[in-house]
Amino acid sequence: MKRRSLFTAILLTGFASLFSTQAAEETPKTKIKPYPLETCIVSGEKLGSMGKPMVFEYKDQEVKLCCKSCKSKFDKDADALLKKIQETPKKS
Repeated sequence: MKRRSLFTAILLTGFASLFSTQAAEETPKTKIKPYPLETCIVSGEKLGSMGKPMVFEYKDQEVKLCCKSCKSKFDKDADALLKKIQETPKKS
């Protein structure tokens, strides 16, 4: 009888952890705002003109830069550039 109780306790613990993990995974993420420009916010170059654009997220905003070297420039003035991105009218 003790084995059955122990087995039942272990089984229930396993199910509880399974359901708690699923609940954590189903927590909705913050929606990332799409990048509204066709040019690099740092250099003004057309995206894709220097190869594949560098794409990353910054404070719930997708950011696209023309190249990796613009990333360090973005980082130096990120909040001002973010504001400039967000003030840009949305593409139709």
